Amino acid sequence: MSSNLYPRKWIHSIYTDIDFENLYKAGYRGIISDIDNPLVEHDADASEEAVKLCKKLKDIGFQLCLMSNNDEERVSRFNQDINVHMIYNAKKPLLSSYNKAMELMGTNKKNTVFFGDQIFTDIYGANRAGIKSILVDPISPKEE
Repeated sequence: MSSNLYPRKWIHSIYTDIDFENLYKAGYRGIISDIDNPLVEHDADASEEAVKLCKKLKDIGFQLCLMSNNDEERVSRFNQDINVHMIYNAKKPLLSSYNKAMELMGTNKKNTVFFGDQIFTDIYGANRAGIKSILVDPISPKEE
């Protein structure tokens, strides 16, 4: 089995299980995240918790990019109160969107981390792009 299918880290929740200050001190400057299930339930708008987290991350100094295989309407709606970089119709696990996200944020594969809940799209793509991958347990077991 390909080592590209294994996350570099596995957490229960992006909200409680990551010390973002230490991640920043370790040299990471960019965070790419899927929307559905790492941040909110499938197709939900940005929750108060998601908005607060993104503000905290920007205050720490991170560049952020939302990356989703969903359409523009879905990703734009989620990003409405967050206002960060976004890539819709990302076609994960293709590398082009991971590279585009780093370009938008002004980061590189050594200082970027990716959060996602899907092995065969999120994690596989991030690992192939050379980005630290963190698998997040889905917020909801319901998946499209």
